[in-house]
Amino acid sequence: MLSTTSAQQCPYAPVEDGDAEAARADRAESNGGKPTLAFDRNTPYVDYVGIDTLLSLQNPRTKEPAESAFIITTQVMELLFALVQERWEAARDAMEDDDVPGAVAWLRSACNAQDVLNSSWALLGDMTPTQFNRFRDAFGEASGFQSYSYRKLEFLLGNKSAAMIRPHKAMSGVVTELTTLLERPSLYDAALRLLHRRGLPVPDSSIERDWTADYEPSAEVEQAWIGVYSDDRPGNELFLLAEALVDVAERVTRWRQLHLVAVKRTMGGKPGSGGSNGLNWLARNAERDVFPELWSLRSTI
Repeated sequence: MLSTTSAQQCPYAPVEDGDAEAARADRAESNGGKPTLAFDRNTPYVDYVGIDTLLSLQNPRTKEPAESAFIITTQVMELLFALVQERWEAARDAMEDDDVPGAVAWLRSACNAQDVLNSSWALLGDMTPTQFNRFRDAFGEASGFQSYSYRKLEFLLGNKSAAMIRPHKAMSGVVTELTTLLERPSLYDAALRLLHRRGLPVPDSSIERDWTADYEPSAEVEQAWIGVYSDDRPGNELFLLAEALVDVAERVTRWRQLHLVAVKRTMGGKPGSGGSNGLNWLARNAERDVFPELWSLRSTI
């Protein structure tokens, strides 16, 4: 989850809500409508957002200029992973609480973050293989595959595997967070449980199962979603939910494809730094449907 600088870290502690508006009005009046220019210490903006810390985290290991773009892009993606996770978890919890409008709103909000996440690949769009080669050896075995924030997203999507927690065994807090997501219903599981409670023919095996296991598609689940799509009026909140889930899934697939293309452009078919065979691994992942029955039903309707 995203966090902000605490009041202890920030010398500009917030005032009580009732006084905040008045304080802003007084400040604007005393400044003659112009921004405040004089501060005795770091500006409130620097302290609140943690700018000094943020800008100290770019530490290239070579003199290749493209390495800075690589590091910054990766860090931007990690921040956006956390934001997407926050919104997907909120959507999952809303579905578990039978709050479909709330779930749809959170999924739409997540899509906005996913669009920015996908667009961030453009920051690496002009990197050549020669530029990449000049700094690739410097990061050794580091690989995006090792991103625990991205692994949380895959678990939330229902792509579960206890083995994927092993790379993080030295980070007890991360292991706890990943294990919690592994053992809880995924975003899609929550949707199927909701459909079952609404009387749609989702089988019991899909609503009470081993949540740590990877999700397996079901013909019965596809029929349940077909029942939802039989009423595509704007007032059918389950139909709106289904389409919001498809919007999320489409953006996940697009992310995987953009990752595949970025790797193909910069290093071709070479083995990945993290031990995989590179392109083949990414290609298999990109071909995997997210929320599969929401896609397969389109060949049936």
